[in-house]
Amino acid sequence: MQSELGYKQPLYILPFDHRSSFMKKMFNISGGLTKELALMVTHSKKLIFEGFKSAVASGVPVEHAAILVDEQFGDEILREARLDGYKFLLATEKSGQDEYDFEYGHTFVEHIEKYKPTFTKALVRYNPEGDQDMNKRQAAKLKTLSDFSHESGYKFLIEPLIPATEAQLGSVGGDVKKYDDELRPTLTARMIKELQDAGVEPDVWKIEGFEEPKHYEEAIKQAKANNRQDVGVVVLGRGADAPQVEKWLKAGAQVKGVIGFAVGRTVFWDALVGVRDKQLTVEQAIEKIASNYLRFYKVFTEARPKE
Repeated sequence: MQSELGYKQPLYILPFDHRSSFMKKMFNISGGLTKELALMVTHSKKLIFEGFKSAVASGVPVEHAAILVDEQFGDEILREARLDGYKFLLATEKSGQDEYDFEYGHTFVEHIEKYKPTFTKALVRYNPEGDQDMNKRQAAKLKTLSDFSHESGYKFLIEPLIPATEAQLGSVGGDVKKYDDELRPTLTARMIKELQDAGVEPDVWKIEGFEEPKHYEEAIKQAKANNRQDVGVVVLGRGADAPQVEKWLKAGAQVKGVIGFAVGRTVFWDALVGVRDKQLTVEQAIEKIASNYLRFYKVFTEARPKE
């Protein structure tokens, strides 16, 4: 079942597919993962899902809302999402690695087919001026996932992060914000073209935020090049504070082709810390997560130009 390239509907994603960083920073898990610790992580993710469902009940349109979660800690959530008709994305990558690889190696197809997600998802670190051999290896694996997804009727979302090289950071005096403002916009368009040229064809690009609409326009132009007019872009939150995420969303909302967002840690982190530290009840945490997700939905949709 070959699917047509692109995704034209709005897409508001609550991602909580974090694994190694989540375990280490939330629960200080850096060694072996016991059954008890795994249950703690799983329970936390279930709270996020409850917050998502509450937000949908409170105003985020169910047809445009989606979750992104991993199989390791989200098996029950993935099954419930499918059963209840929610849109959901399945993470395919190994967590905590600099180079993209399939979480389940050559058996990745079985793990996708087990859940039949709306989207397959891949996170990749790819700088056009970075390690060229690694870029080629990653592009080849991403093409495999891209081809499988389209041939099997799944949508495909890619989350390409562009970590600065030492030379790039040095050229802006070590100023990360300057790198974001002055270098990353052009690098983003180059990265998109290189992956497209390698045969990687996502329906949606999940890109790091910009403060200027013109920088999104540069990325969108390349994402839609050569008969890819239905391909969309969503803005990721990068775990930034809420005011910063709002800036990125408001700028992106101005640009045709930016169809939504994927904001995770900014939505759920403080709520889960509150439960962990016994400062919030489970019910209060769920309410906080729902409120935050709903807030970003309103920020994005209210910033859209009126037609």
